[in-house]
Amino acid sequence: MATEKARQLLARLAATPDAAVPNLPFVQRALLLPLLSAASVLLRLPVILSSSPLRSRRTLPVPVISVGNLTWGGNGKTPMVDFLARRFHAMGVSPLILTRAAMNLRCSGGALLILPPRLGLAQTGLLWLLPCCKSMAMSILVMPSAGRSFRQRATERQPVKVRKLDSLYWMMECRQHQSLLRDVEVVMVNGLTPWGNTHFIPRGPMREPLSTLTRADIVVIHHADLVCEAQLETIARTVQDSGATCSVFFSKLAPSHIFEVHQPLQKLSLNALDGMITLCVSAIGCPDAFIRTVREIGPLNVDRLDFSDHHFFNGHDLELIQERVRQLVDQHNKETVVLVTEKDYDRDPDVLKMLGVKVWVLSSSLQIMPLKEQGEDELMRKLKDIITATRHVVQP
Repeated sequence: MATEKARQLLARLAATPDAAVPNLPFVQRALLLPLLSAASVLLRLPVILSSSPLRSRRTLPVPVISVGNLTWGGNGKTPMVDFLARRFHAMGVSPLILTRAAMNLRCSGGALLILPPRLGLAQTGLLWLLPCCKSMAMSILVMPSAGRSFRQRATERQPVKVRKLDSLYWMMECRQHQSLLRDVEVVMVNGLTPWGNTHFIPRGPMREPLSTLTRADIVVIHHADLVCEAQLETIARTVQDSGATCSVFFSKLAPSHIFEVHQPLQKLSLNALDGMITLCVSAIGCPDAFIRTVREIGPLNVDRLDFSDHHFFNGHDLELIQERVRQLVDQHNKETVVLVTEKDYDRDPDVLKMLGVKVWVLSSSLQIMPLKEQGEDELMRKLKDIITATRHVVQP
């Protein structure tokens, strides 16, 4: 509990602009912020060194697409990787995926390799998997970031029958592997809070400076449906002012259906929320986008309970959620449903089944918005053109 409160405090301070610093409590203003600022300087140095053009980079034998961001959390990296996986699979290309966290890729198909984002493990996994691609048998290996070793889990892989694979892509849900040569760099930007207070982690949300956008091949402004056109123009102009010459696209998360945690294969219409008292529980990077989406669906009442990004729910959290549900039932004299994101469900579905109340999951998927003549087809064409030029290969 103390750790979660500390994370939430750091997140609030990291979101605090310089103009609002005088309004902070004295301890935070005089003690914590100077410490965070000093840590930002120390953490920024390794990023600058790793971005040096003189640093040697290793090349994998397949095209590499990096999907990353300049700020922490809520930028749409996971939905974009899921979107690309589905599109590539529909084109006959089976992606291998390197990611920190569990992803909702149950319907993507193809060959999936989900590993912790460490280059050594990625290369080991790729070398193990490539020979299998010549046959009809492919193994799907899921590697969470915690638990047993790579060697132990690799010996427990289970073969899954799939069609013969003609080509492979390697996709990474991060940009911090500077030692690995990427064919395409896709940078996701949160349209609601694009650069935060512009400070570096942990004083702010920036992982890398805006100048690194010059390395990007494609920038995607996410949650573009939740901000005004003037805000989108400002973000696009900032990208251009950084020196980047890349294409800019716009995306949104479109809710498709709801499912109950005990019956994930049974789809419920979004209309099931009509007239419901809803408690939105989330541990994601941009909970405001989740809340706004739910309100647009139209429940009778929407309450919220936010946890820090990537938080794993524990016993105390379950008690907190149950108590909030009881308060809402007493207040409205009506059954209350707990609504979580698909990312929260994928992180630990079993713990959500222990709540003892009705828990639904909102299923959403990323869509490219056809703004400024930059739609989905244009995005995929751009990706294929870049890979064709860098690899000198004929795309399907």
